[in-house]
Amino acid sequence: MAEIQKSWRDGALRLSTLPLLLLMGLFFVIPLIMTALLSFQGTQYYRLVWTWDLKVWTDVFSQVHYWTIMWRTLMMALVCTVLCTILAIPIAYGMLHRLSRWSDHITLLMVFAFLTDAVLKTFGWVLFLDRSGVLNGTLEAIGFPPAAVNVLFTPNATMIGMVYNLLPYTIFTIALSMARIDGDLVLAARDAGASRLRAFIEVTLPLAKPGIWAGAVLVFVLSLGVFLEPKVMGGGTSPLAAELIRQSFETRVNWPLGAALTLVLIVIGAAALTVAGAVALWQARRVVND
Repeated sequence: MAEIQKSWRDGALRLSTLPLLLLMGLFFVIPLIMTALLSFQGTQYYRLVWTWDLKVWTDVFSQVHYWTIMWRTLMMALVCTVLCTILAIPIAYGMLHRLSRWSDHITLLMVFAFLTDAVLKTFGWVLFLDRSGVLNGTLEAIGFPPAAVNVLFTPNATMIGMVYNLLPYTIFTIALSMARIDGDLVLAARDAGASRLRAFIEVTLPLAKPGIWAGAVLVFVLSLGVFLEPKVMGGGTSPLAAELIRQSFETRVNWPLGAALTLVLIVIGAAALTVAGAVALWQARRVVND
């Protein structure tokens, strides 16, 4: 009887996962296969030609320009991930401990800002950082020379936009992880003579690692696909992979090239996440062994 009940539970569990498998197959696996097949085709007079050859892949691996953009995209994503993580940790900690009375209001304001259209927020930064914008106008009013901050339409402006738009992801994930930490552990560390800083470094941070890793992975994946910030705030001077893929599909009408570049970007992102996962697993095993 017990074996029959166990078999029935296993069958019900498999059946419950069927909608998820169908959803993943319909909206992820099948489009990915179609993208891979498209990369082996060609174009002629802005029309797709089913040639089934490796010409597009030969161009991708032989053109240094494409790999320069891919490398720039990877570096920008890594820098954005590091900056978001560094900024999010004290903000999340402050929301939970120093500003706990107003944490709900701060969270609500962040959600409203998060739900605001990214295009509006990005163009708002353009108006703020413009040579005759709010920032330079304020600095000039207090005695600085005109256009003291000339950062717009540079990679630095792109990074500012990326961090601003993606920072809430890390704040929320780290804050959720810190909220689950037992406060008695921190109090025990303080009673043992640890300062607040040492208790934070040796107790809070290690216990918040799941949220830190989750936020970093989320921001890294989203950073690989940004195209609004490099185009609007960066002025298109240093395009990233997503903008190159968009141009391949829309402007150049070269769908096979866009499909190949998409697959290359997916592989780069998956490889980076695999390395990060291996490092996290190695650290977890080292902690367990210690």
